[in-house]
Amino acid sequence: MTLPVGAYELRETLTNWRRISTPDPLGGTSSTLQQVGSVQAKVSQPTAAEQLEAQQAGSNLTMIVHMLPGTAVYRGDELRRANGDKLRVKYTISPSDPSAYLRADCEQIQAEGSQ
Repeated sequence: MTLPVGAYELRETLTNWRRISTPDPLGGTSSTLQQVGSVQAKVSQPTAAEQLEAQQAGSNLTMIVHMLPGTAVYRGDELRRANGDKLRVKYTISPSDPSAYLRADCEQIQAEGSQ
């Protein structure tokens, strides 16, 4: 049995940005990130071992974000935290009981030279 995520657990407000493509005058497309809303979420921090491994490999961290079911967050969206961190949604899944929560596995995007 899957336990639902309670609204009281969703302590963080993330802004949701989505890549929007528009046709350009030359027949191609131009894409930009546009803010499409905000979501209440619970962001799970990576473990110390995962943080160390990512730093050693020079790669990005994976974080799990829980939201209310039916939240309009999709693969490729960028969730931005108040502290400036950016989380790119790699995929979203619902548990066997889709009314419990929406889970997004995200990749933390860090600029080179930052911690």
